[in-house]
Amino acid sequence: MPLWDIANPQLKDLVAYEPGKPIDEVARELGLQPSEIVKLASNENPLGPSPKAKAAMQAALDHAHLYPDGGGYRLRTAIAGKFGLDLRNVILGNGSNEIIEFIGHAFLRPGDEVVTAKHAFVVYKLMATLFGATTVEVPDPDFRHDLEAMAAAITPRTREIFVANPNNPTGTLVGQDALDRFVNAVPERVIIVFDEAYYEFLEHPVDVIKYIREGRPNIVVLRTFSKIQGLAALRVGYGLGSEEVISILQKTRQPFNVNAIAQAGALAGLQDDDHQEKTRRLTWEGRDYLQGVFSDLGLEFVPTFANFVLVKVGPATPLFREMLRRGVIVRDMTSYRLPDWIRVSIGTRAENEKFVRVLRECLGR
Repeated sequence: MPLWDIANPQLKDLVAYEPGKPIDEVARELGLQPSEIVKLASNENPLGPSPKAKAAMQAALDHAHLYPDGGGYRLRTAIAGKFGLDLRNVILGNGSNEIIEFIGHAFLRPGDEVVTAKHAFVVYKLMATLFGATTVEVPDPDFRHDLEAMAAAITPRTREIFVANPNNPTGTLVGQDALDRFVNAVPERVIIVFDEAYYEFLEHPVDVIKYIREGRPNIVVLRTFSKIQGLAALRVGYGLGSEEVISILQKTRQPFNVNAIAQAGALAGLQDDDHQEKTRRLTWEGRDYLQGVFSDLGLEFVPTFANFVLVKVGPATPLFREMLRRGVIVRDMTSYRLPDWIRVSIGTRAENEKFVRVLRECLGR
């Protein structure tokens, strides 16, 4: 009997998440040295982790024979203190993606609905499908969340609604007034998930944590240490919410889901404001440089509030392949139904300049 006859039927047509190609794999394929390759595909921190985080991780290795703190007490306490919350308002995840899965375990059943923007992080739809839920994708004019339309799309079957702010892959931002109106319009039976993976890159931050302080029970805010902290390899993120919603999510979590090395690095990185500011400044400078180049080349792009830029280049797949052949990895956005667009992460000055040089060569400009 074919195993598909007994597997969960929603898995059959599910397209697995496709990550950016790793540098070592590209080097092997092309016969290049890894040092010759520039990876600007996965929105990673080009500076790497904080030196303080590296030292903390190294020290934590001495205790690698012991299980980690399953409750993440020190890290959760530090996160709570940073935002004026209580330890019980914080949950840790193996990356913030895992917390999206926790929310699915807690609140989704077959036949439920999840509301997202049309051009939103693909993992929202993947997770909904895993739990047998339907994703309702709301058009996003100018690649920006239409929060009024998203609220209007709520039905009696809606259980979750995702707002990525800034949004991946578009880099757009929804302002505070629109967020306030949206939260007031959404019924408390619907879990609102604010995914703020790129929050720390904002020059003028919005505030959604205030909804938690106000006692709204249906808000979950996701943050990650993968971006501003440069700890993507460790897979550590966190969620903030009311004591009630966090207590529910804690029941879906596997024991020891965040390892001790990750906890140590994240705690040290969280406290290194200098490294975060250095990353921000590098990102802002790179953003202005790349967007200036795109303007000079006459390329349409979406002004970004994150550490990447979405730019229209014509058919994306052949350009992606040609840039890859020349040692520059970007993200082909065809899988996001944007077949003429690529997403380029902001790197160091040298990485950005190499990308521009290769882009000009590939476009014949």
